[in-house]
Amino acid sequence: MKILKTQTLRGANYWSIRYKKLIIIRLDLEDLAERPSNEISGFYDGLVETLPSLIEHFCSPGCRGGFLMRVQEGTMMGHIVEHVALELQTLAGMPTGFGRTRETSTPGVYQVVFEYKDEQAGRYAARAAVRLCQSLVDHRQYPAEELEQDLRDLQKLAEESALGPSTEHIVAAAEKRGIPWMPLTVRSLIQLGYGIHQKRIQASLTGLSSILAVELASDKEGTKRILEDGGIPVPRGTVVYYLDELEQAIADVGGFPLVIKPLDGNHGRGITINVTSMQEAEEAYDMASLESRSRAVIIERFYVGQDHRIIVINGKVVAVAERVPAHVTGDGQSTIAELVERTNQDPLRGSGHANVLTTIELDRAAFQMLERQGYTIETVLPEGEVCYLKATANLSTGGIAIDRTDVIHPENLWIAERAAKIVGLDIAGLDVVTPDISRPMREVDGVIVEVNAAPGLRMHFSPSEGKPRDVGAAIVDMLYPSDTASRVPIVAVTGTNGKTTTNRLIAHIFKQTGKVIGYTTTDGIYIGEFLAEAGDTTGPQSAQMILQDPSVEVAVLETARGGILRSGLGFDQCDVGVVLNVAADHLGIGDIDTVEDLAHLKSVVVEATSPNGYAVLNADDPLVSAMAQRVKSQVAYFSMEPENPLVQHHISQGGLAAIYEDGYICIVKGDWCLRVMAAAEAPLTMGGKAPFMIANALAACLAAFAQGVPVEAIRVALATFQASANQTPGRMNLFDMGDFHALVDYAHNPHSYQALGSFVKNWDGECIGVIGGPGDRRDEDFITLGRLSAAIFDRVYIKEDDDPRGRPRGDAAMLIEEGIRQIQPNLDYEVILNETEAVDRALNSASKGSLVVILPESVRRAIDLISERRPLEEAIATQAEPSVEAVATEVEDVQTVDAPETSSSGGLNMEELV
Repeated sequence: MKILKTQTLRGANYWSIRYKKLIIIRLDLEDLAERPSNEISGFYDGLVETLPSLIEHFCSPGCRGGFLMRVQEGTMMGHIVEHVALELQTLAGMPTGFGRTRETSTPGVYQVVFEYKDEQAGRYAARAAVRLCQSLVDHRQYPAEELEQDLRDLQKLAEESALGPSTEHIVAAAEKRGIPWMPLTVRSLIQLGYGIHQKRIQASLTGLSSILAVELASDKEGTKRILEDGGIPVPRGTVVYYLDELEQAIADVGGFPLVIKPLDGNHGRGITINVTSMQEAEEAYDMASLESRSRAVIIERFYVGQDHRIIVINGKVVAVAERVPAHVTGDGQSTIAELVERTNQDPLRGSGHANVLTTIELDRAAFQMLERQGYTIETVLPEGEVCYLKATANLSTGGIAIDRTDVIHPENLWIAERAAKIVGLDIAGLDVVTPDISRPMREVDGVIVEVNAAPGLRMHFSPSEGKPRDVGAAIVDMLYPSDTASRVPIVAVTGTNGKTTTNRLIAHIFKQTGKVIGYTTTDGIYIGEFLAEAGDTTGPQSAQMILQDPSVEVAVLETARGGILRSGLGFDQCDVGVVLNVAADHLGIGDIDTVEDLAHLKSVVVEATSPNGYAVLNADDPLVSAMAQRVKSQVAYFSMEPENPLVQHHISQGGLAAIYEDGYICIVKGDWCLRVMAAAEAPLTMGGKAPFMIANALAACLAAFAQGVPVEAIRVALATFQASANQTPGRMNLFDMGDFHALVDYAHNPHSYQALGSFVKNWDGECIGVIGGPGDRRDEDFITLGRLSAAIFDRVYIKEDDDPRGRPRGDAAMLIEEGIRQIQPNLDYEVILNETEAVDRALNSASKGSLVVILPESVRRAIDLISERRPLEEAIATQAEPSVEAVATEVEDVQTVDAPETSSSGGLNMEELV
């Protein structure tokens, strides 16, 4: 077997809307292509011996052991690799269960799809599964040591890339609230929400955390002073910078016992408690100085009591935990070393963040603690006697936590909340030493020892004992109070043709509302009025760039097939999903072999539409209209045929639609109709002569209307949006060359050629075509382009793209010639493979009143060739452009038939919209 390709999906995808994190391997079974598992000697027994836990896989029989039944009866190796990859991850602590395996159009080559928790671990699991299965085929076994190494490697990969426990807890709380999140590429930052509504966290630091407060909390002596000034009980202490200051400092705080710790340390490192002699003090000073960034050391009075951590979020105490240092309890028989080893065998303990408790290490600090108690690691403790192994109670050094939230005294609550506010932290972790947290600190000589920024949350949401506290939810509620938006409206547009034009028009409509629009197109990412990044930006990474921008208020995302196949969608859900059409294009690429496969792929966009949103579907395209059966959102149809039965039934049931009726772009619902504008008055439609542009306008108007954009704004946008090189480069750009016209359009497949022909046939003069297509299309596609060109043009120049995409030079042109001869054997055509030369020849030979239609690989190059000859304005732009005010004054002339005041569907307020 051989893995030909591995892909990582991160969003809703062709295989699943629900399971967004999937690995796909393209697996060539080679000599196993015709050998099901029941024909491979010893394979079943070897598989069960190696992975007995596969008994838990139900598979298609739907019962325990169902998958192994399939293996015993005979199934193909791709299916087995899928289940093994899932099980390896599960055994490594990453439970997964979703998978699919399908044979491709290439015999013996399968697409194996399975869920992952961590990307790198998922890709490793794919390789390990193939290796394991191949070993069972060849040797009837997989060595136990290799399986153990696989599981160790998987665990290590998961630990290295995992979110920290605090971050993971906050993210889980955000997910429960339906708030989207994404990791950013620097400093372990996590973004919650989209666009203008985003918030950032770094563990339990948030964008609301004041830098002044964080710096103050890092200055332990400064924190103590400001709290003391506010009447908060704090330890008596001082700071020393040199060893010769130590003796005087001890005298100043009242002598022994002491706590000695670094001024600016963390995680409990370098702290020594209950120091009772000068020798101990000097040793403790040296250790604290090494852990202090400034070399400064705090000398404090030692207070007797239990160590507590109080979490204050947004000025309120939300959790209290008692922290007990790492310790063991004697049994009268075992040495301390044996007790530690036994304690570390607890499955809850480990070295990574994924564990509830941390492994206890017998390090220098532990040996010092033992020595002070008069023990060694060989000491046998009497039964019930406790031996502490660390001076501090941090969970990171092996301590445990006991929830005390329900017993803290109200006065202590008040003191803790005041302390957090005095320091100024939105999220504060207060370290309190007191003999009894249920009694006022002042009564029992309790003190606040420290105030920490970015406190760890694990001890609260997963305490060793007691009730878990959902501190993550409290943080999310602080960042996003009830009814606060976390998302910006997302409109996603897909289809075979017309995506870029429709996407740009939708963005232009939303701009009329005064909001900042972020949108992606085949020529770049735009934010507001500016190009942020040039290039074909229709994939998930480009979508995420828009959603990460803090100025974006509305996202309009062109969503192409390639990005969906490569990585899935770049957003968790959209508010409006638009599918314009589905036609043969890119077939045979990425295992999308039929238009039905392509329709399924495009449907991902509308299947990911929010239940409260709208799927905007082309009612005139059966493949698109059928998607209504798969969506969970509301549906709105658009149609060039006002009597389309599907649309008529839909609106009779109270559904929303857009139709082209009596020359008008109309929005209809139930028994009312809004005439938005005469299509001929919208520059985009080329005077109403480009039907496919009218269809694009219908889809755009409907998408905006469904999202609540006022009809006046839609009307202004239609009147001011043009098929120009500035607004829609390469989309029906018509240039007046004086004696003739030139048209540049990025038509490159049969469907777009047909759409273009619907405009060209209305031209009065000679029509000359400069035609070609991308080299990675099928032979029959090029023949079809030739046949269509013969029916559209009076004269043709056949060219090829600079990048043949693996096809021999001249091969595509030859196939186009074949198609031309099938329809018009006597058509005047010429093959000029170089695109620049072909364009020049066509422009030089243009007759008076003719139309030269250029279908280029490079839109920019074609426009430059035209402007070099005659730098005139585009023909469509010579008309006077109406102002916003002029269009707005025409609102009263638009017919509105029986429009109700309000509509409950989709939250549309008809009184405002009309």
